[in-house]
This record gives sequence, C-alpha cells and structure tokens, in this order.
Amino acid sequence: MIGGQALIEGIMMRGPDKDAVVVRGKDGLTVEVTPRKLPKKNSPLKWPLIRGVYNFLGSNVVGVKALMRSADLSPEEGEAESESKLDKWLEKKLGNEKFQKALVSFAVFLGICMSVVLFFLIPMIIGSFFDRWIESSLGINLIEGAIRMVIFILYMYLISRMQEMKRLFSYHGAEHKTIRCYEAKLPLTVENVRKQTRRHPRCGTSFLLVVMVLSILIFSIASSLLLTLVPGLAAMRGSFLYRFLMIAFKLLMLPVVVSVAYEMNRLVGRYDNLLTRIVTAPGLWFQNFTTNEPDDSMIEVGIAALEAVLPQEEGADQW
Repeated sequence: MIGGQALIEGIMMRGPDKDAVVVRGKDGLTVEVTPRKLPKKNSPLKWPLIRGVYNFLGSNVVGVKALMRSADLSPEEGEAESESKLDKWLEKKLGNEKFQKALVSFAVFLGICMSVVLFFLIPMIIGSFFDRWIESSLGINLIEGAIRMVIFILYMYLISRMQEMKRLFSYHGAEHKTIRCYEAKLPLTVENVRKQTRRHPRCGTSFLLVVMVLSILIFSIASSLLLTLVPGLAAMRGSFLYRFLMIAFKLLMLPVVVSVAYEMNRLVGRYDNLLTRIVTAPGLWFQNFTTNEPDDSMIEVGIAALEAVLPQEEGADQW
C-alpha cells in the first residue's frame, strides 16, 4: 500500500502509518516524517466504496501540503520573490497555521473543481447535444467518454512537453522505480532501483484513466435506471431541463465512480495475473508521458523517502 508523489526537487512517500517528504536542497537531503491520521479500526471510513472517496480527498490534501513544503525546501527558496501585500495581510488576519490550512483547502477545492469541469462537465455538455439523435444512454455516454479521453490525453501530453515538468516527471519515475524495487524484495540500492521499470500499476495517472473508463459504464447504467424509474424524464429529452438534470445526476454519481476505481486500484495492486495486466495496460502505456528516467541523485531521494515510511512490522504494508 506504499505510494508516493513527485515534488519540487523531491518525493513524498505514504506508508501504512506515516508520511515522508524528502527534498534535495543546497545542503543535501532534507527528510521530514509525520505520522498519518488514520481512521479507527472499525470506522465506516474503512468500508469498501466509502474508503475510496475518503482516501482520494485525503491524498489530495496531503499531496498539496507536501508540494507546498517542497517549494519551501527547494534550492530556489532563497531566491524567491518577497511576499506580496495580500499574502502578508492574509497571514496576519488568519494566522500562519490558519493561513496554511485555508490555502491548502482552497488549492484542493480549486484543483478538484477544475478537474471536474475540464474532464467531466465539458464532455457532458458537448455530449448532451447528441440526445436529439441518440436515445441510448450507452451511446451518449460513449460519446462523452470519447471526448473526455481526448481532452485528458491531450492535456497530459501537453503537460509532458513543458520544460518545467520534465524534471518533476523524472522524480515521478524515481518514485515508481523505488517502489518496484521494494516490491521485488531487492535491497534498496541505486543500482537495483535503476534496473526497475518506471511504470507502476498503482500510479495516480492510471487511477485517473480507470476513472475515465469506468465513468462510461457507471453513467450508462445509472442513467438507464433513472430513466426507467422516472418515465416522465424521457419525454423531456432534448430540452434544456433534461440536459441539466442528466448532467447534475452524473456529477452526483462521481463519488461512486471514484470509489469503484479505488477498489480496482487495490485489486491490481494485490494481484498479478492476466486480468489485472489487461486492466492496467492502458495506464502503464500512458505513463510513458508522465514519467521520465531519473538520474542517480533522484533515485537517492526515492530510496530515502521509501525507507522513512517502512513499517516496523514486516508485512504491515500489505493490502
């Protein structure tokens, strides 16, 4: 269950009971380890189809915090521009801790909203105009899914071409290779890590790709059920109100899509067989865009981050 995230000149790793942020600065590696706030043993937050949304939101919050912290620790920090008057005013009014919490919450909220708008709302709006000619829920959702995939692939491809992102994607590759080495039960050395593939089935990019594909199936089934249970809705087909209601309904179904995708991610992380390889193949291929081969200094960061979150009890990190 160990996973991570690329940072600015560093890597964040999440273990079963602690998180670690490791950044390479001017004076070497800075390692910061914090305990995880885990739900109680019998908490509903650990139940299937609930834990997916909970962990997704939690990972976003931790990821934004780690990214902000890496910006503070990165070599460029000493050369950063002075705080703006707005930053100083907000920090004075909210207090440093409250300011940080407010900033993280806003960043997570904004990031999720932008993702929903770009990858779901826009394809839904475009696809809804086809309801004049296509009555099948599956047909409409296939069109939406195709538009969604084109936007997602184009977006990730353009991001991967940005010069500023190439180094970040190299740290992403180092994170994957380090976890692969650990899963292969090999000693965590630079030489062993270097030999590993930079593609990993539990990658967040693969998770998003699964969400995209699953949304087609789940939205189709849910839309058909809704039209069956509410016959009068079908008579409104083609109207603005019909399109609005269907889009709103699908957006409400997004937590279900995320939950199912999370359970699938756990499944492919636990087993290695023909079925799981088929499921993960598109995501692994897509990581050609989102990961680059790291240098040895990046691998050292990955090793330090992973070693910092290893559990004391062997096997405690298994799903």
